[in-house]
Amino acid sequence: MATRAALFIADGSEEVEAITPVDILRRAKIDVDVVSIMESKRITASRGVVIEADKLLDEISFDDYDMLILPGGIKGTNNLKECGVLKEQLVRFKNEGKGIAAICAAPTVFGELGLLAGNNATCNPGFWNELNMCGALVDDDSKVVTCGNIITSQAMGTSVDFGLAIVAYLAGQEEADKLKANIRF
Repeated sequence: MATRAALFIADGSEEVEAITPVDILRRAKIDVDVVSIMESKRITASRGVVIEADKLLDEISFDDYDMLILPGGIKGTNNLKECGVLKEQLVRFKNEGKGIAAICAAPTVFGELGLLAGNNATCNPGFWNELNMCGALVDDDSKVVTCGNIITSQAMGTSVDFGLAIVAYLAGQEEADKLKANIRF
């Protein structure tokens, strides 16, 4: 079975944090679906950019995926926190050893679910205290932290690194290194 990921978006999701990991994964030939948790496939992201998802939440089977990915954006993160089905699946994935990843404000979703207690993690610096209060071991020096099957990243400016960490997790470090060598900064 091919490796598959799902990235979940909502009104208020941060554009760069949503699109960049999808781009990086598709460059690595990893199948990724953009899934809207809203009633429409079209969401309005944090800076007013309209993004159209591939699928709606009720059109997917979580069993088809190896990793669940959350972009940040304060409003988007708050919308993700309200999605009971997604939260149940994040807990299941973490407990079953399947991958979960979040960037910027979105690691707070994991924190509130108790998924970061005792684990190294990072997020947007404005939320470090919140992660600490959830029992996470906050790494404020790293752009991206991979701890077991959990990947967390700091903010929009770390979106490429976040995408490459997901590629490394799903397809191996060699694949991520090859892809990074072909991306010009």
